[in-house]
Amino acid sequence: MTLHLQATVAERGFDVSLDVAEGHTLAVLGPNGAGKSTLLSILAGLLRPDSGRADLDGESLFDLSRGLWLPPHRRGISLLAQEALLFPHLTALENVAFGPRSAGRPRAEARASAHRWLAAVEAAELGASRPAQLSGGQAQRVAIARALAPEPRLLLLDEPLAALDVAVAPTLRRMFRTVLAGRTAIVVTHEVLDALTLADRVVVLGEGKIVEQGATAEVLQRPRHPFTAGLAGLNLLTGVRTATGLRMSDGTVVTGAGTGTLGAPAAAAARPSAISVQLDRPAGANAFPVTVQDLEPRGDSVRVRSASMAADISPGRAAVLGLSPGLPVWFGLPEDEVAVYPR
Repeated sequence: MTLHLQATVAERGFDVSLDVAEGHTLAVLGPNGAGKSTLLSILAGLLRPDSGRADLDGESLFDLSRGLWLPPHRRGISLLAQEALLFPHLTALENVAFGPRSAGRPRAEARASAHRWLAAVEAAELGASRPAQLSGGQAQRVAIARALAPEPRLLLLDEPLAALDVAVAPTLRRMFRTVLAGRTAIVVTHEVLDALTLADRVVVLGEGKIVEQGATAEVLQRPRHPFTAGLAGLNLLTGVRTATGLRMSDGTVVTGAGTGTLGAPAAAAARPSAISVQLDRPAGANAFPVTVQDLEPRGDSVRVRSASMAADISPGRAAVLGLSPGLPVWFGLPEDEVAVYPR
């Protein structure tokens, strides 16, 4: 492993141990307050944990049991925040050259490196521009070039697309995918698309602990935590494995195929579009009595939310049913839409 981290911060309830393989990108997901920023701050050397250690490429970043703590500038780590935070008095080229110059490289060599990285992020024509002259997307391109110019061993990205216009994000996401290829990086994000397009693996944090982790597609298709399921746009049904599916904690029996040991904790994820909404109990399907909490227009469909599940139906169907908040209805989930897996 290129990176190994184990750290605790008692005041924040943070207790995390993770590894990132060389050349891999890890996406870190989790609700606000889960510990994502704490993780990045510890790795960047901006926050000293109460205990723990971290190694990068065989070198110790810190080992508090031995009193070892490398300062940020000696870690070989670059941190890119949500905002570009470019130096306003420098041109884009000078901003990118700042890192190599600070590391002692000659001026000409630093400028040549800056030119290469601006070209790599498709911003070569912006070298003479100052930050005030750049759009949000252009500034973020320059910022990523500045982060990469010192050739960091580890790149930390904190919500790199969050501050950008939705029309700009797809282009920047493609650029990130290109520059991150083969590079060791950690990306903190709330966007499932960022995780799917950029990351090899995913870690989900909750209240300072890892609640699930694994290959990106596996975690997002078979979530085990409600936050992950919500992020992936899925309903999460949890309980214990039975011979025919799973039994939820309220006694509801869900029928479907799957894997896992009988009696062991199990889960199933269901697409909202696979769930029907009816006024009477549906026949031939898993049935859930719910109360409509709210209705949300979503393009050519309407999302019907209850306290525990959501269904997507057509506007016409919603009108025929006369749906409104407070109305008791039945959600129907076909058995062939249920795939049970260990939790």
